[in-house]
Amino acid sequence: MKFPGSVLVSLVLFVAETAAALCLSGAYRAAGDRMWQWLTLLFALLPCALVQLSLVFIHRDVSRDRPLVLLLHLLQLGPLVRCVEVFYIYFHAGRVEEPYVSITKKRQMPKDGYSEEIEKEVGQAEGKLCTHRSAFSRASVIQAFLGSAPQLTLQLYICVLQQEITAARSIFMVLSLLSIVYGALRCNILAIKIKYDDYDVSVKPAAYLCIFMWRSFEIAIRVTVLVLFSSVLQIWILPVVLVNFFGFFFYPWILFWQSKSPFPENIEKALSRVGTTIVLCLLTFLYAGINMFCWSAVQVKLNDPDLINKSQNWYRLTVYYMLRFIENAFLLLMWYLYKTDIYLYVCAPLLVLQLLIGYCMAILFMLVFYQFCHPCKKLFSSSISEGLLSCFKFLCFICKPPKSSILIDKAEVKSENSDEVQSSSKTIDSQKGNPHQSVSSNA
Repeated sequence: MKFPGSVLVSLVLFVAETAAALCLSGAYRAAGDRMWQWLTLLFALLPCALVQLSLVFIHRDVSRDRPLVLLLHLLQLGPLVRCVEVFYIYFHAGRVEEPYVSITKKRQMPKDGYSEEIEKEVGQAEGKLCTHRSAFSRASVIQAFLGSAPQLTLQLYICVLQQEITAARSIFMVLSLLSIVYGALRCNILAIKIKYDDYDVSVKPAAYLCIFMWRSFEIAIRVTVLVLFSSVLQIWILPVVLVNFFGFFFYPWILFWQSKSPFPENIEKALSRVGTTIVLCLLTFLYAGINMFCWSAVQVKLNDPDLINKSQNWYRLTVYYMLRFIENAFLLLMWYLYKTDIYLYVCAPLLVLQLLIGYCMAILFMLVFYQFCHPCKKLFSSSISEGLLSCFKFLCFICKPPKSSILIDKAEVKSENSDEVQSSSKTIDSQKGNPHQSVSSNA
């Protein structure tokens, strides 16, 4: 039985970030910055409430007779109780013989073209730990992209406006960045385990390192670009954020309406149609929040029973990073053109170059992960290098004019040339037939 380290990391980041947010909001209150105080509290307490809801929903506490646990969730102490329960199960596992076990069948990664199926006995304790790990992974993703990402953007914006980085604010921003990167990492691992549920997936340390570097560069650059743009064009940041957010929010719903599939009813038996709609809206809300800052490894598909698109789509990945790179470059260009006096001692061209290179580094680590470190790369129908090559060929084919128009243009040019030749030959023949007329005209 594996040590529940992911649960402990999630709890530490959750408690540390919440405590830092409360301390920093108190500092803003003492300084008289009421607006920064309330925004800091909002971005700290809203994800806390959503984390409690997700833990209650996954463990089905509403339908069970556990009033004390529900009370602790209302007091925002749900993760602490869950962590204590996890370690109680872990340290007491094996001391008492379990009445029954379940048998799971998993396939090993293919070796020499063959994949063996292995059976594994899973006891009640290990099954409960697996449920807790899954719940904390989803809670970490919610905490990261609905709380830590807006919080990091806000605190960096305050630093730019006040031209000061205090110790408390810097510690808080580091914690927020770690929380976002960890949430993105858990999102990647969740996507792998959901897509390849039939296989025994083992993620190596090199894969964790590549994901960590990829997400660190991508998220840090994205937040910095948004903050720089909003510091000089405060009004125009609103349409940029709204277009990004609502575009990703409605994209799964548009695909669902185009597929003309029936409304999903198998999410939770206890939920009504209204409750199912609310859950799906919250899911797409989280999906949009993730894609605002980085590539979502989990692609929402509402007409699928698992609500996840399990196919590997290199085209969507390529288009996302191409458009995001262009958007970041455009926002940096606008910042460079409209920068104010607060950037007087900043080398703007060098900063723009560093940010663009940093985003390219994120893409490089992403390519390395999918090409060499992905735990299920043997199951890919095509590698990422082949996928990107086909994507670029497809884009070049779209940009290239069709052959029919080229042939028509060539035919028109040939016809024009032939008409000119014919007209010139006619003039020569006419001059040969009337020599006196040509001489007189020359005279």
